[in-house]
Amino acid sequence: MRFAASFFDRASQALHHSRAFSKLIVVVAVSSGGIVAYADAKSDHDVESSQVSGKKKLVVLGTGWAGTSFLKNLDASLYDVQVVSPRNYFAFTPLLPSITCGTVEPRSIVEPIRNIVRKKGGVRFWEAECFKIDPVKKKVHCRSNIGTDKDGNGEFTVDYDYLVIALGAKPNTFNTPGVVEHCHFLKEVEDAQKIRRSVMNCFENASLPNLSEEERRKNLHFVIVGGGPTGVEFAAELHDFVIEDLAKLYPTLKDLVRISVIEAGEHILTMFDKRITKFAEEKFQRDGIEVKTNFRVVKVTDKAITMTNNATGEINVPYGMAVWSTGIGTRPVILDFMKQVGQGNRRVLATDEWLRVCNSDGVYALGDCATISQRKVMEDVSEIFRVADVDCSGTLTLKEIKDVLGDICERYPQVELYLKSKQMKNFVDLLRDAEGSLLKESKELDIEEFKKALAHVDSQVKMLPATAQVAAQQGNYLAQCFNKMKICEEHPEGPLRIRGQGRHRFHPFRYKHLGQFAPLGGEQTAAQLPGDWISIGHSTQWLWYSIYASKQVSWRTRLLVIGDWTRRFIFGRDSSCI
Repeated sequence: MRFAASFFDRASQALHHSRAFSKLIVVVAVSSGGIVAYADAKSDHDVESSQVSGKKKLVVLGTGWAGTSFLKNLDASLYDVQVVSPRNYFAFTPLLPSITCGTVEPRSIVEPIRNIVRKKGGVRFWEAECFKIDPVKKKVHCRSNIGTDKDGNGEFTVDYDYLVIALGAKPNTFNTPGVVEHCHFLKEVEDAQKIRRSVMNCFENASLPNLSEEERRKNLHFVIVGGGPTGVEFAAELHDFVIEDLAKLYPTLKDLVRISVIEAGEHILTMFDKRITKFAEEKFQRDGIEVKTNFRVVKVTDKAITMTNNATGEINVPYGMAVWSTGIGTRPVILDFMKQVGQGNRRVLATDEWLRVCNSDGVYALGDCATISQRKVMEDVSEIFRVADVDCSGTLTLKEIKDVLGDICERYPQVELYLKSKQMKNFVDLLRDAEGSLLKESKELDIEEFKKALAHVDSQVKMLPATAQVAAQQGNYLAQCFNKMKICEEHPEGPLRIRGQGRHRFHPFRYKHLGQFAPLGGEQTAAQLPGDWISIGHSTQWLWYSIYASKQVSWRTRLLVIGDWTRRFIFGRDSSCI
């Protein structure tokens, strides 16, 4: 190694004389074990270059949907970009239920993060976990699982000027006893692989000759807690796996298999249209999948799940495998950070409409770890009135209102949502509703009348769903903001646009819902698309195939996923327990 390092020093001096010789230097250094010295020297040079160029340090935490979307759309040449994540890949999480039953292989939905950022140039990646954020000193404390010893030599800190938090969330157990110890989750690729092995273990155990029929039934009872999209899709995938593949391999066990979905609410898939919910429940009933609604799980042991219902009281249900899919919770590092920035009384990190963390300088958060705290109209109604009142008359004319109407809807999207919910065509209808008669050019509103017109608008403020679609759009939006940050760093929201003056520099984030799918098994999928268009059936399944293939992060994963689907059609699912 000493020889390699000394050779590298001599070679570096000769680097300025010949480009052809510089290529030879790298080859010889690698062959003699000097690649480490070369990499270290290059990393130090990158740090020095960033300091000389005056680039601000941008640290990104997480390589999920939000973080990866941000990195893909960021102009990395504007910043000294460093990425910290405990996993060195991006995973297409909507296909995790397909991995649990061998429909898709794990490697087919993951893309190394270095493949994604290498074309950006200058982006550095550290495979480590962030365990503390210091917003005062602007430092991120990280711990690497690679090479960490008892003295903590795997820990390091990263300074930042801008911090983008995209750490996602953890499964929410609601502090139910026994869930962590005995239930599977379905958040990561590793979770799906564990479920796949567990399913096969249940069948292999049930086929042993020394078990009674009651024990076999227990081993083959698969319970899914949570009737959301993930739980329903897994139940459908598991049913198809049993009927189409495992029934051929375990013919004596197929009639003993039982799949149950436990939901605390009145229906499954409550975030979908009622038509989809009804179809899903009826299809599950036809397929023999038991749906237990209005049941709340209170305890889980290694033998049974205890749940309660107002009608039946508390009951114990034996099971062979349980999957917990009831929502998301906040990670400990985010909870600690929230206390530091005065958000300790909240359940999730709050940001404004520009994804900036409230009460924190230079910190942004997106994806499942944060939520947008939408500004209320009534909190700013006096300021809106003052800005709109150009002539300072103390009243607003219809023309003055129309001049700021676009900015009001831009800053407060609940105004537009309220108009739609009340089937009002424009803001004048809202004023007419308040006044009882159409506001004419000659009529003017004082502050109290203006407040009365906007009194119920804030009822339309809604939380964004914690989905991959939202996270990806937020990542793309924030990247576009950072690409323009050099032009206008101060006050990104900009002033209200009055008579064509002072346009918004950065528009607030607006989520555009592109639709959602619910695969229900048997090559049937339900889709709820924009415009209240509902589609259910085999044709929708092919639409699901095409969209999910097109949304893969690279052509490599796209071809692998399509290949897995083709293999499944021809040969069936792989039942190997590996």
